[in-house]
Amino acid sequence: MSDLKRERISAKAVTVGGSDIDTDRIIPARYLKCVTFEGLGEHAFEDDRSQLKQSGALHPFDIHEFAQAQILFVCKNFGCGSSREHAPQALMRWNKGIRAIVGVSFAEIFFGNCLTLGIPCVTADEQSIKELACANRADPDLEFCVDLKQMKVFFAAREVAISMPESAREALITGRWDPTVELLKSKDHIAASAARLPYFRGWSSAT
Repeated sequence: MSDLKRERISAKAVTVGGSDIDTDRIIPARYLKCVTFEGLGEHAFEDDRSQLKQSGALHPFDIHEFAQAQILFVCKNFGCGSSREHAPQALMRWNKGIRAIVGVSFAEIFFGNCLTLGIPCVTADEQSIKELACANRADPDLEFCVDLKQMKVFFAAREVAISMPESAREALITGRWDPTVELLKSKDHIAASAARLPYFRGWSSAT
């Protein structure tokens, strides 16, 4: 189970500014018809990226210096809108894969979908997010460490405090965030419970 633990995520980062970025912007609706999630990463923020290119600018996900990023800095209410799980699936498949997200706040369902994939979404106050974003933009090679044990982000001899619900934090640092793994580990208990339930035995011994 040790490989499932999410105690510390150390990596380069990328910042996507703006509040209320919804799941339609993270992954456009036309990609929801996919049978599997493979290949979604290349389409993350596709419409935003296309619009910026047309205006002569570049989205952070198109800037070469940020191509190795695995930590994402965002603002308020990130992941709002529809509840599609394709959004975090796309982020975790973009380039090297986003492994942690730090923002002012997150939409509840997006947060839950990320947790199911083992992607911690931690919050910090607006000033701290600005500090992280400024450091990131000034030096794309700077490495950040999202520490879920100390609940801080460390970078360049500095640190900012972060928070997240304790139940989610415990699931991540103990490696118990994956419901499929938990079910497989408990298959004997599940089988024993099923054996005691009449509707799993065709009501043959119901009393």
